[in-house]
Amino acid sequence: GPKGSLVLKMNPEVEVKVEGTALKVAARSGSNFANAMGGTTRALLANMVAGVTTGFTRKLELVGVGYRAAVQGQKLNLTLGFSHPVEYPVPKGITIKTPSQNEIVIEGMDRQQVGQVAAELRGFRPPEPYKGKGVRYSDEQIVLKEAKKK
Repeated sequence: GPKGSLVLKMNPEVEVKVEGTALKVAARSGSNFANAMGGTTRALLANMVAGVTTGFTRKLELVGVGYRAAVQGQKLNLTLGFSHPVEYPVPKGITIKTPSQNEIVIEGMDRQQVGQVAAELRGFRPPEPYKGKGVRYSDEQIVLKEAKKK
C-alpha cells in the first residue's frame, strides 16, 4: 500500500486465495481450531490492508499537574511525577507526535504495534481511581472512587 508493506506468517490450517481484488480465507479442515484460525487470519489480513492504506492512530492524554510529554528525535520524554524523567525509545515503524504537552498521538501501519506502544506508555503511570491522574486513552472512561468518610 501507500504506507508500506506488511508480512503475515500463515498457519498451515488456513488457505488464502486471491480472486480478483478480494482475498478469500478458508479453513483446510473442518476442525474447531481451523475455523478459529480462519477467522483470526481474516481479521489480521483486514487490519493489514487497512494499515497499509490508511494507518492506525491511538491518542493518549496526560492528566495531572506537571505531567507533560515531548518528542526529541527518536525518544519520547515523559514527566510523570517521578523523581526522574521517563525516556521511551520510539520503535521502528511508529511515529509519535505531541500536539500539546499533555497529548500523545501514536501512528503506524501495524495495529498490534500501535496498541502495544500505547499500552506500554499507559503502563508507566496508569490512571489512579481517586483523582484520575495518570496516562489514559483519549476514549477511556475512568470511574472515580469516593474518598474515605470520617
